[in-house]
Amino acid sequence: MISLTRGLTRIRPCRVNHYAPCLQQFRIARANLHASYVCRQATVAESGQAKTATNRAETSLKRFWKTVGVEEGDDGFLVTLDKRPLKTPSGNKLLFPKSKRIVATLVAMEWDNQETLLKQHSLPMTSLTSRAIDAFHDENTRKEVRSQLLKYFETDTICFHQQEPDTVVKLQKEHWFPLLEWARQTFGVDISTSDSFVLPPHPEETVRKFDEVMAEFDPWQMAAMERAVYSAKSFIIALALLKRRITAEQAAQAAHVEVNSQIEKWGEVEDSHDVDYHDIRRQLASAAVLAINVQ
Repeated sequence: MISLTRGLTRIRPCRVNHYAPCLQQFRIARANLHASYVCRQATVAESGQAKTATNRAETSLKRFWKTVGVEEGDDGFLVTLDKRPLKTPSGNKLLFPKSKRIVATLVAMEWDNQETLLKQHSLPMTSLTSRAIDAFHDENTRKEVRSQLLKYFETDTICFHQQEPDTVVKLQKEHWFPLLEWARQTFGVDISTSDSFVLPPHPEETVRKFDEVMAEFDPWQMAAMERAVYSAKSFIIALALLKRRITAEQAAQAAHVEVNSQIEKWGEVEDSHDVDYHDIRRQLASAAVLAINVQ
């Protein structure tokens, strides 16, 4: 998670003639902090947490299992630790339908790759599938999350366009403009954009259409969409990823247009940009894989 102090100290000192990039950096940092908070609130377990292997691992941060397996049954696939089914933090079995056998294999690999100490950041598929199973079979939760994700659309990153410097203008045209055109044509909607810090409201019909699109998602797709939106800080990028319009790499490039422009001008910040580079690809790739069904 990004702390308040750490997030804001990454912003470079502003100069009067460079106020726009600096304010843009502040907006990015604020979005990172908000997404970090929302994700934490969405995944924290309630009191009276079930005693499961995932909870035990999170508490001890040590590997206590010797073997990891994937067992196939009539209902689907189960990931096992020492022959016992792996469960979510709420105590539900991590049961994968037959169409999610790749996901089951990846979850098993995550646990098998843990060595002496548990590395929670290296369990993205486990946390994502747990979220799908524990939360998105409940219609009230689905409606609440759809509402939260549509708020990201209200101020979607790729709807704010800068006119300078040339590097960011070029990256916007390369990564953002095609996605906006795809969304408009695919779903038959109008999407507002702005060259300033104020974005005109999107038409109500557009918001309603995207809510209807998400309402058709199954629990796995909803979990993937939630993860992708919070990771990319963009509803449109996330939707394009789930609809397989773009790859996880292309989604990461689109999400980091401003960052990549800053790196080109100022250089890379060690232990910041390089960490973010790998983390966003891990999160977006996990979401993309979860949304895929293999027959």
